[in-house]
Amino acid sequence: MKTAYAHRRILRSVPASMKHRLQAGAAALFALLVIGASIYTFMILKHDPTLTDLRGRLLGASTLHPLGTDHLGRDVLTRLLLGSTQTLGYSLLALGTALVIGIPFGLLAGYRRGWVDRLFMRIADGFLAFPDTIVAIVLSGLLGAGIGNLVLAIVLVKWVSYARLVRSTVLSESQKDYVAIARTHGLSDARIMSRHLLPHIAGHVLVLASLDLGKIILLISSLSYIGLGAQPPTPEWGAMLNDSRPYFQSRPELMVYPGLAIVSVVLLANMLGDYLRDRFDVKKEAQP
Repeated sequence: MKTAYAHRRILRSVPASMKHRLQAGAAALFALLVIGASIYTFMILKHDPTLTDLRGRLLGASTLHPLGTDHLGRDVLTRLLLGSTQTLGYSLLALGTALVIGIPFGLLAGYRRGWVDRLFMRIADGFLAFPDTIVAIVLSGLLGAGIGNLVLAIVLVKWVSYARLVRSTVLSESQKDYVAIARTHGLSDARIMSRHLLPHIAGHVLVLASLDLGKIILLISSLSYIGLGAQPPTPEWGAMLNDSRPYFQSRPELMVYPGLAIVSVVLLANMLGDYLRDRFDVKKEAQP
């Protein structure tokens, strides 16, 4: 929690214009990090991330292995960069799937109301009765260890928050004149929701999704660390932390590298969320 919000204390001490430039730069750096890591991993690096070499285990940094090797002789830099595609890729997959489920459900519940809305609220109350992290751990344990089951558990937990946000926004927007005018012109419900209501909720959903990305990255890494996520020999940051734990006294950098990667990406994701929140802050823009 302290890691996720530490950047806000720093940003309060800088001028507003510089704050926006820092946030925009963080957003650009976050995108470049994802693209650059993927290109560098798949087109430049030559090491096999799963190939073990017990004769070259726990080597220090060298020209052949810039970050050394792990306890099985695998190149740490290769696994770290491939881990970015695993951790970020599965986080984006979970986030995108939650959006695909939550947005239509929230649109339908907020616009149609009636029994659809009552059913949704009962489902949402059931999911929100416990902290999402606890629910994700329980679901992962019930479904079994594995990154696929972990992503499914996160989707089952996260879709509700997006559906509730969309529902509350649609309830407010559907009372406005432009929706009534659209109905008088004979537009179907599906067209009103897709053409008129969806653009009004896009900004709110984008802000929540960007702020949620850092939480999902932490959730995937932490559950992989305790063995409920990615399984060996998958190069995932949380799993790499767990694999390096017995060697912390002799080679602490084996835990430092994936730990710094997680902290850096979560920090950038939260700065991106802050930037988008300021960018789409309608109430702030309306103030004189």
